Amino acid sequence: MPASTVVKNFRDATINIKDGTGTPIEMTVSLENGDFSLSGLMSGQKETSVYLDRGAFASIRHTNQTFPTISLTAHMAYLTDNTNGSLLDVVRKTGEFSSAVSTLGASADAMAYLIEFVCEGSDHGDGADHTITLDDVVLSVDFSEGDPNSFSLSGTVYGSITIA
Repeated sequence: MPASTVVKNFRDATINIKDGTGTPIEMTVSLENGDFSLSGLMSGQKETSVYLDRGAFASIRHTNQTFPTISLTAHMAYLTDNTNGSLLDVVRKTGEFSSAVSTLGASADAMAYLIEFVCEGSDHGDGADHTITLDDVVLSVDFSEGDPNSFSLSGTVYGSITIA
């Protein structure tokens, strides 16, 4: 039997974005829809290739490394903010994130972040909260006008993935 029988939902989670400085510049994503998605997790994060012997199955082998992706959407309250940051600020390294450092290192060509998904568990009888930590995530953002205006954040995970 599982530690908890309480099904978790979008109300239980928070998403944090952190840069690579010693004391990270970070933002907890706010006004988000609760639709965080992590796609492409595989055993060992490797592609699987099938090899045939004159058209018949012979073997399966792991080959190239794969890179999972993330996505989420959030309502727009402001485009940029020097104090609290916005998703545009994170991706464009502006506002509060103008001095952000890539998790790939200060001299890295690509700006990457650590993304942390934390789902409440201890309040529901679990031994701890549930976390997914994604390192070296390169992000992009789309903006859409509508009712409401919104941001769509997506990213590719190039580093380690820790699930606890």
